[in-house]
Amino acid sequence: MSRIGRMPIAIPAGVTVDVAENNKVTVKGPKGTLERVLPAELDIKVEGAEVVVSRPNDLKRMKSLHGLTRTLINNMVVGVTNGYEKKLEINGVGYRAAKSGKTLTLSLGYSHPVEMIDPEGIETVLDGQNIIIVKGIDKEKVGQFAAEIRDKRRPEPYKGKGIKYADETIRRKVGKTGKK
Repeated sequence: MSRIGRMPIAIPAGVTVDVAENNKVTVKGPKGTLERVLPAELDIKVEGAEVVVSRPNDLKRMKSLHGLTRTLINNMVVGVTNGYEKKLEINGVGYRAAKSGKTLTLSLGYSHPVEMIDPEGIETVLDGQNIIIVKGIDKEKVGQFAAEIRDKRRPEPYKGKGIKYADETIRRKVGKTGKK
């Protein structure tokens, strides 16, 4: 049995979880509202102050969807209570970020500044000129936008220049050695 899928999800105070037909789950909390349509085969019940996910049979597909569905609902509950954030660091001489309104402007050594507009429900905050914090209530959107920012200039292995996650370690390579 799925160890993660079996665990009930505790609903904190101030959060409401509704399950409509076709397993459309709506989670309302202090930070906002998230909704998602989950696989219809699984059985999602709200029992008191917790959500329980159960599967009808032990087919391979059901087993794999069981843990996934439980985790997706849990991520929604955590999102509307605490929210999610990813920290990105910009390393490199002359590499910097600036924010005006909803537009994030990155100077990354290209001939032009790279401009990115915050998507709906996502907020970017600058901490100094070289740390970007991506915040939001939807874990998937936060991770996706952080990955898109990182893709504008990935860290390179020789000097470590580029945009990296704060908790990421870059595998460094030894540069060329001169002939004697």
